[in-house]
Amino acid sequence: MDYASTLWTLGVSFLLAVLLGPLCIPMLRRLKFGQQVRDDGPQSHLKKSGTPTMGGIIILLAMTVAFLKFSDRGWPFWALLVASLGFGLVGFLDDFIKIALKRSLGLTAMQKLFGQLVVSVAFCFIIYRMDLSTAVAVPGTDWSLDLGWAYYILVVVIFFAATNAVNFTDGLDGLLSGTSALAFGAFAIVALEATQQQSAIFSAAVVGAVLGFLVYNAHPAKVFMGDSGSLGLGGGIGAVAILTKTELLLIVIGGVFVLEMLSVIIQVGSFKTRGKRVFKMSPIHHHFELTGWSEWRVVMTFWLAGLVFAAIGLILYKGIGNL
Repeated sequence: MDYASTLWTLGVSFLLAVLLGPLCIPMLRRLKFGQQVRDDGPQSHLKKSGTPTMGGIIILLAMTVAFLKFSDRGWPFWALLVASLGFGLVGFLDDFIKIALKRSLGLTAMQKLFGQLVVSVAFCFIIYRMDLSTAVAVPGTDWSLDLGWAYYILVVVIFFAATNAVNFTDGLDGLLSGTSALAFGAFAIVALEATQQQSAIFSAAVVGAVLGFLVYNAHPAKVFMGDSGSLGLGGGIGAVAILTKTELLLIVIGGVFVLEMLSVIIQVGSFKTRGKRVFKMSPIHHHFELTGWSEWRVVMTFWLAGLVFAAIGLILYKGIGNL
């Protein structure tokens, strides 16, 4: 286990993101790539209108350069890049259409679905060439099930769920930056324990990039990551879970993302079937805001929850590997 390379990757990625901020943020502002705030959301968010978005390019650039520097080339390397940059590209196109071309809906649902499916299929091709095991382990037990060809369907489901769940979490200053740093940090440890060095280095590169981005994204945010960043992070974390064979552990380590997605599903389902809303607003972080919590209190609470989920995930993983 090469801890030194992992730590170096984290440090270099962090430094790159910090340096890229003053270069990219003014450029995004000049291009008028400003955030459009929902009128039906918390009124305190209206002042954020016009804040530069698409800052996810800072995360993706810093992560990619650091990963290229410290990782060996091989199938896992390409799988991780395809997942993170592929979904990041889908998010970038969605952002660009919404903001630069002034089309409020961005990519249509079918266009986004097609783009995500193309990236997922490309990833499936790579792991097939890698001869990656198609078995899935149950966290905290010795049980596993070989799904055979059905495993590739599960991979597509993981990517669609992860990217959407992470995307829902991106709604408050620093919320996704902090929770994703905790989740990827946990997966870096998992990857090191599993001797998956490329996955460990990739995870460390993401941790450094989002922490560097957090310098500018913490409240009050000077830049938002947009779908460019959130979809890229969702694709990246899904890929790491798959390559480290901890697919189901993603549900635990990414517990905050799961709760955010469930809150949207519950809200939509309740309104369509009963005509009533369960939460004041979804995703659930907005519900807490509308009950009177300050934005910073919500973010800090969710960061703490992310830390707890990451710790539980690592405990379960050590149970799996008898470590």
